[in-house]
Amino acid sequence: MSDKHQTVAEIIRSATAQFVLREANTDPMITVTRVEVAPNFRQVQILFTTIPDNREADALAFLQRHGSDLRHYLKKETKLKRIPHLVFAVDYGERHRQHIDELWNDINGAEKDERL
Repeated sequence: MSDKHQTVAEIIRSATAQFVLREANTDPMITVTRVEVAPNFRQVQILFTTIPDNREADALAFLQRHGSDLRHYLKKETKLKRIPHLVFAVDYGERHRQHIDELWNDINGAEKDERL
């Protein structure tokens, strides 16, 4: 990804996180994990996770329902010339990484208990 793509991705990720913080209730808590920008800058995929884990469908419905509000927010709060088409998706890669971390911590905790 080019520097320009990374800059646009970070601007949109940060602004989207602020929008979600302001507009969404905390059940489920939505975390914007990353943004993927298309090569032509016409579309971005906004990836997110939720707490609790089983509420992704509710978060996705919220984001899709408020997509046009988010676009207006991005126009107002960022200096982007064009606001790309927004697509939302659950970040299953991040979810899997968290699960692996939990397993790793469980293994390390068990090893420490055995040494005592």
